[in-house]
Amino acid sequence: SKAIGLLDVDVYGPSIPKMMNLKGNPELSQSNLMRPLLNYGIACMSMGFLVEENEPVVWRGLMVMSAIEKLLRQVDWGQLDYLVVDMPPGTGDVQLSVSQNIPITGAVIVSTPQDVALMDAHKGAEMFRKVHVPVLGLVQNMSVFQCPKCKHKTHIFGADGARKLAQTLGLEVLGDIPLHLNIREASDTGQPIVFSQPESDEAKAYLRIAVEVVRRLPSPSE
Repeated sequence: SKAIGLLDVDVYGPSIPKMMNLKGNPELSQSNLMRPLLNYGIACMSMGFLVEENEPVVWRGLMVMSAIEKLLRQVDWGQLDYLVVDMPPGTGDVQLSVSQNIPITGAVIVSTPQDVALMDAHKGAEMFRKVHVPVLGLVQNMSVFQCPKCKHKTHIFGADGARKLAQTLGLEVLGDIPLHLNIREASDTGQPIVFSQPESDEAKAYLRIAVEVVRRLPSPSE
């Protein structure tokens, strides 16, 4: 097994605390560094641990950049094999602060198949290229809805939009995540579907994507 860290840098709308069923303020180490909160074997750090759950973060750019710096530099992660950084949509202060402060091995672009979302995904991929971060590929989220009764499949957000964008960018699609009630319920209750329903088709979709991502990364020992 690998040692995994999960860093949520969505300052304005942190969701990792709820999705990972974690609450509370991080403890400080002897070196005065914040210790990540742990659940499901994953070390997590988020702005959501530093403010009240329903308290809005009303900050300008410099304060956001300062918060990102704190999350990046003042956390005692220990020895990790992989650190996953969950970024908000867009190409603003958060993305630039992260890419300029730490070496990033690769970025994964996640988008629904609809044109409006793909516009932002395209900009995100180009931004990472401009700051010399390799883009490992795209993930097509909410790709298809299958009726649980009649099994009919409906592409609510359009069909294969991420695949068309990947072709335009010269990238690969790492996998598809369906639009499914189980995923929403598992996320809202803080029980990731790969842990709560590991044998489900939805969990296997996430695991296939994880395999594809790791396959494109250098070994942690390198």
